[in-house]
Amino acid sequence: MSSEPWGRVDETGTVYVRTASGEKVAGSWQAGSPEEALAYFERKYEGLVVEIDLLERRVRTTDLSAKDATAAIGHLRQQVAEAHAVGDLDALDRRLDQLQEVVEARREERKAERARQAEEARAAKEALVAEAEELAASDQWRAAGERLRGLVETWKSLPRLDRKTDDELWRRFSHARSAFSKRRKAHFAALDAQREETRRRKEKLIAEAEALSESTDWGPTAARYRELMREWKAAGRAHRDVEEDLWARFRAAQDVFFQARAEVFAERDAEYRDNLARKEELAAEAEKLLPVTDVRAARAALRSIGERWEAIGRVPRDARAAIEGRLQAVERAVAEAEEAEWRRTNPEARARAEGLTGQLRDAVNRLQEQLKAARAAGNEAKAAKLEEELAGRQALLDQALKGLAEFGG
Repeated sequence: MSSEPWGRVDETGTVYVRTASGEKVAGSWQAGSPEEALAYFERKYEGLVVEIDLLERRVRTTDLSAKDATAAIGHLRQQVAEAHAVGDLDALDRRLDQLQEVVEARREERKAERARQAEEARAAKEALVAEAEELAASDQWRAAGERLRGLVETWKSLPRLDRKTDDELWRRFSHARSAFSKRRKAHFAALDAQREETRRRKEKLIAEAEALSESTDWGPTAARYRELMREWKAAGRAHRDVEEDLWARFRAAQDVFFQARAEVFAERDAEYRDNLARKEELAAEAEKLLPVTDVRAARAALRSIGERWEAIGRVPRDARAAIEGRLQAVERAVAEAEEAEWRRTNPEARARAEGLTGQLRDAVNRLQEQLKAARAAGNEAKAAKLEEELAGRQALLDQALKGLAEFGG
């Protein structure tokens, strides 16, 4: 009989393996020596060791799933239990138990990781939903629309959650996108309607502008064009593809009118400038009448100048005040000379001036006599009062004498 630490061969060729629960038959050997029998069954044991080594390496170095690893462990465990091999089978069982613990630990780690990832995905999707619901109320149509499209792409990149949670979040997300799309569609529909109404209003303004383009009623027509321009600006913008054409037509109608007016005004301005030169000559002629020495001759000359002035016609607006002011200054000087002449030659006015002067002279003489008497009597208070009254009457007398002198007397 041959024996090793983990097995033996009896006289009949039966091979036994030792385990913690006792010996069990590993097989039989009839073709050689007992040592060869034990060596054969030990090689079978080494084969199991190699398989377990390989499985341990796969579990520790690859992403082998816990399910597949557990199945492989179970398969090897069954092989060990049914093995026709000689060796420390209990040690193999212990290794498989330890490997199973590693697999279970890995299973829990992956479960925790999936839970963490699911929580992150849930938080990320809730954030996407919250932002989408906020964007649903935005009026920044382009920016909000682009951002919502970006949110969809982000959503697609996130892992799915449990069906109930994922479906509920997607329902809210989709509802927010739909609400925004409906609002945007309604906005642009209203904007289209508004722009169409603007187009119709501007067509009417163009029709009126074109109708006025041949008018020669320069002032009122120019004023109406200004009103049309205000109405054009107030109307807003039509569709982009027609706005430029509308404006070109509107502007072209105005250009016809204002070009025609400019040509007429250019001709008129040339005439007005010639009129201005002629009136400047008349103004210089009138200014030579100053200072007035002969009122009648000055008035006659000024009358002739005025008749020629009126016959000339208009001058440029910006020169009108200056040129008319020159003639008016001469007219005022002549009028003042006439007034002075009339005062000098008016008998009634001279008589009134002489009478007033005589009255004032008598009053001054009387006050002088009264003042002498008051001083002689030593009545200083009365004298002071009389002096004050005398000064006032003397001033009036001096003024009256000056007025009388204007009559040559």
